[in-house]
Amino acid sequence: MRLQGKVALISGAARGMGAAEARLFAREGASVGIADILEEEGRRLEEQIAEAGGQAVFLRLDVTSGSDWDAAVDAVVSRFGNLDILVNNAGVYRLAVVEETTPEDWDRVMEINAKGVFLGTRAAIPAMREAGGGSIVNISSTNGMVGTRGGTAYNASKGAVRVFTKSAAVQYAKDGIRVNSVHPGSIRTPMLESAFPDPEVLEARVAEIPLGRVGLPEEVAPCVLFLASDESSYVTGSELVVDGGWLAQ
Repeated sequence: MRLQGKVALISGAARGMGAAEARLFAREGASVGIADILEEEGRRLEEQIAEAGGQAVFLRLDVTSGSDWDAAVDAVVSRFGNLDILVNNAGVYRLAVVEETTPEDWDRVMEINAKGVFLGTRAAIPAMREAGGGSIVNISSTNGMVGTRGGTAYNASKGAVRVFTKSAAVQYAKDGIRVNSVHPGSIRTPMLESAFPDPEVLEARVAEIPLGRVGLPEEVAPCVLFLASDESSYVTGSELVVDGGWLAQ
């Protein structure tokens, strides 16, 4: 098993990509903290992982709260003994051009998508240092690497995650803490469905993807697993794109 004996904390893990990551990590031997504000879905996932023979615990986490993050890290360490892996997965999407983006929209997206990653990373570092090192994987987006027609706040927040990742990687390499980012493209999740409620608009987006389809959460999770595992022991400050070839054009 690729994560045997490891302890992982995943934000936004109750559904979508986070849930796929939690299931895969547990199958690969990790004890998993399922952190989310979606309590019903999170507790159901905890039960499913336990029924499959894995170890997991649901933790209610508002990623914009520093005290919530501290409590989540403390709970995982108390339950499983240490913290080796953090996946900053939680995020929200808002599609609007600059003039249609309200200050409230901007603040909400930046607070969850960018500040949440900062707070999670800050909370995890002392526990990882105590454990002798660790791996932090920040879920950014292809939209954090290019401009798009409507992703004003979202693109800015994911771009912030991209560069923050590199800064943290440089700062904490000496502590044996690796920090990398994953950049999914169009992945079939509740967020994608809310962003593209019109099937024709989604079809137009799919037409731009060289592989000709949207991706699945189960196709992103193995990429996160690689960066979380010791197989990527010489990889830090890097970005892994998972987008069906969209950015290659």
